[in-house]
Amino acid sequence: MSVTPFTINITQDTLTDLQERLARTRWTDEVAEAEWEYGTNLAYLKEFIDYWQHHFDWRTQERALNAFSHFHAQVDSFKLHFIHERGKGDHPLPLVLLHGWPSSFWQMLPIIPLLTDPARYGGDAADSFDVIVPSLPGYGFSDRPSKKGMGLGRMADLLAKLLTEELGYERFAVRASDLGAGVAQQLALTHAQQLLGLHQSGANTFIGHIPDDLTQAEQEFVANAQRWNQQEMAYAMQHTTKPQTLAYGLNDSPAGLAAWIVEKFRAWSDCDGDIEKRFSKDDLLTNLTIYWATQTINSSIRLYCEIVRNPGSWGRVEVPTAMLMTPKDKFPTPREWMERSYNVQRWTEISSGAHFLEIEEPERVAEDLRAFFRPFRQALK
Repeated sequence: MSVTPFTINITQDTLTDLQERLARTRWTDEVAEAEWEYGTNLAYLKEFIDYWQHHFDWRTQERALNAFSHFHAQVDSFKLHFIHERGKGDHPLPLVLLHGWPSSFWQMLPIIPLLTDPARYGGDAADSFDVIVPSLPGYGFSDRPSKKGMGLGRMADLLAKLLTEELGYERFAVRASDLGAGVAQQLALTHAQQLLGLHQSGANTFIGHIPDDLTQAEQEFVANAQRWNQQEMAYAMQHTTKPQTLAYGLNDSPAGLAAWIVEKFRAWSDCDGDIEKRFSKDDLLTNLTIYWATQTINSSIRLYCEIVRNPGSWGRVEVPTAMLMTPKDKFPTPREWMERSYNVQRWTEISSGAHFLEIEEPERVAEDLRAFFRPFRQALK
């Protein structure tokens, strides 16, 4: 086995350089009363950068991150970072949690104890999971791809090998959203025999072919998706077409990186325009500092480009699927739309939380995961 323990330890030189860059931020102008209409608000970003420079304590956050069990594994000569926390009950079910952009493995931390030790939080020990949280290739402490071709299908192959060959799980479950849901879809299409079930969240912003027999709800969904894509998808078009051009500025300026990422957490979360209603500055800066210290902003956004060039397998997912949905995640998605592409066996709608449910509503996600996967546990005994 190539699995080795890993401890996060950002060098002091990296942190000192970050402080110096924050102090030298050259601020742009802003029109009067712009608020967030033109993009990241100047007053908030100045407040945010001041906190990063003078108050944020990375070492405290680093210790909190290292309270989890981190590992590296060489899979096909590619180094993958992952957290692996064992369940406390008898026969814990292996569960992979897959993040997307602009998040990282950090998004999954609040939910891990709820899944590994449910009895401690008022649940049943029989519902425990072995939780595996990978950093997708090009994210966090996984290697950055140096060659073309690291699309969703390739990522799925690496993760399947990690779970089966390196960690020894014959079958496992997956929970995913955002780009992680794309990886999960590829796992379900090309490694279906290993997947017990799939649990997902999120509006499907990629429309593709529009069938002729849409229901009224689907017609409204397609119209909302097209409107959202027109108004909000410029970032993704840049990631898809010219990520390298954008990356120079984001990798050089922590203020620029913060502006690019924080705006998305505000826009995509259930915060009513007040980002700190859902995330503290320490939360946001822990995620940001992971991107900054690992210099993975370029490799993370390049995944969008690789998805277009290497779309992977296509087809209907027959693996049993659960959808945990909220209308506040971009726009409502009707069940019948998802059933065109997935074998949906459970559909749960909640009224709070949005795109980052594991950190916005961890208890609700944990509850739905336990309920959906409870009948699947017999397959592992």
